[in-house]
This record gives sequence, C-alpha cells and structure tokens, in this order.
Amino acid sequence: MNAVRPPLRALLADYLTVRRALGFKLAAVGRILGQFVDFLEDAGIDTVTVDAALAFAQMPDPDSTNWPAIRLSAVRRFAIWLRGIDPACQVPSARLLRHGPDRATPYLYSPQQIDDLLTQAGRLRPALRAATYQTLIGTLASSGIRIGEAIALDDADLDVERSLLIIREAKFGKSRLVPLHATALTAVAAYRELREASVRRQCPALFVSTVGTRLHHSNITLTYHRLTAAAGITPRSDTCRPRIHDLRHSFAVATVLDWYAAGADVPAMLPRLATFLGHTDPKHTYWYLSAAPELMVAAADRLDAYLDGAP
Repeated sequence: MNAVRPPLRALLADYLTVRRALGFKLAAVGRILGQFVDFLEDAGIDTVTVDAALAFAQMPDPDSTNWPAIRLSAVRRFAIWLRGIDPACQVPSARLLRHGPDRATPYLYSPQQIDDLLTQAGRLRPALRAATYQTLIGTLASSGIRIGEAIALDDADLDVERSLLIIREAKFGKSRLVPLHATALTAVAAYRELREASVRRQCPALFVSTVGTRLHHSNITLTYHRLTAAAGITPRSDTCRPRIHDLRHSFAVATVLDWYAAGADVPAMLPRLATFLGHTDPKHTYWYLSAAPELMVAAADRLDAYLDGAP
C-alpha cells in the first residue's frame, strides 16, 4: 500500500527549508512558489503539471517581461525536487519560456513625483494605513534600502540615538548600518507614536498593517501601483514603468548628482555608495547609474570644465 503523500504546501515548506539550510535566502522564490501553491489549490490541482506551471508562469505582470520565465524557473526547480517524492509530478522544460529581450529600465522619480506619491499615500484610510505608506515610501526614497529590507525592519533596528537603521541579514547575507536624515528620523518617530496609539502589534515589525502584522510584499506592490496611478505617474515605455524598487534607483542617482554639485571626486566615492546600498560588487551600482541622462550631463559638464582648464 502506498504511503499518503504530505500536502503540497507542507512539501514546499520542506523544500525551502532544505535549500535555505544550504545558504540560499530564496525570498523572491519563496513568494513565487507560495503563490504557485495558492494557484494550484484554487484550481483543485494537487501536484505540479506542465499545463498548470505554464498557466501560472504566464499570468500578466506590469513590472517586467521577464517574470514568466522567472516564475517558470522557480517552479521547475521545485518540481525537480518534488519528483523524487511524487512520481506524478511533471517537470516543465526549461525551454518552454525564455527571458524577455529587455531588462527593466529604472524609472527615475523627480522630487515632485515623490511628493505627489506621499500626498496620495496620505489620502489612504484608515489613518494608520496612510501613515504606514507615507513613512515607508519616505524611508525608501531617503535611504535607498530595498523594499524587502524595509519590510524586515523591527523596532529594535531603528537606532534613534545614532540616527541609523540596522539592516540585518539582507541580500547576500550581509548586514549594514544605514544613516537616516534628520527629517526621515523625525517622520519614523512620529509614525511609531501613531502606530502605538492605533493598533496592538502582533509582531516586532517597524512597519505594520492595520491589524498590527508585518507588511506583505504583494500588498505593498498592489497599493503602490494604485498610488502611482493616482499621482499621475505613468510608464515612459514598455520597459520603464514606475516600480517601488525604483525609489532605490532614484536615491542612488540623486546622491551622485549631489556629489557632482558639491565638486566631489565621484569615481572615488562610488565604492562608498555601493557599500551604502548593500551591493557586493560596484558593477551593480554602475547599472543603477547607467540609465540616468542627468548623470551623463553632469559628467560631461565636469569633463568640459576640466578641459577648459587644461594647458
């Protein structure tokens, strides 16, 4: 008699536990596979099939033409592992979908657009939700941290005395200290006061939902899309659409523009920016900056000034 196979959700938990024990963080993969199991359960399917994997992978996504291939890749790896437990599991071919031709182009927000986003966030209801999104967006725009890092912040990760955020075990397993501008620190402190007066927290998270739980990435993304639409912030092309991650790109570009304006030695400062952003390799920082025409103008002006003064 064959043993009863554990539920798919339990097997997914085992799979993620095994891979994370090997050193993989799998934050995005964990979200994708959790959504895939939701998809299968809604469809009444109890194992991975090629048809279901393709249908899930090809669901539309406003942020990137690469998401179908990314989703399928995550499902395929899980299916390969699951096949050893469940012979009925089908493994989709890696060649069924290919990555889109274009990498998403960073959407660089102007200061006015960020102000407009904050204004729209302030119109959310109830008041705690408005304050949460205003403070979250303001923190992302003024510090350059990743959205996943902001979600993971606990109250104890805010060092008020030193005006620092402590980013623990972030991408690539690195931790770092991120300084907060005085205005950002004041805003976060005010948010905490409102939060404590509004809801009983169910977890130690800094940013919480209206029921006191840690925020979910998918809910933030959905709300952010609504805020950008309400603020009149529209796509510039098929590959350049306003994403919450682009607040990080915009911070990086604004920082370098400030350095140029101050006459700083920008090439010498870029490794500092890479460390500040949590990049393990400066080339990732260069990608953030490569799509900014404003930086090209600033660099050209610096070169012109140098050549004008050359003998």
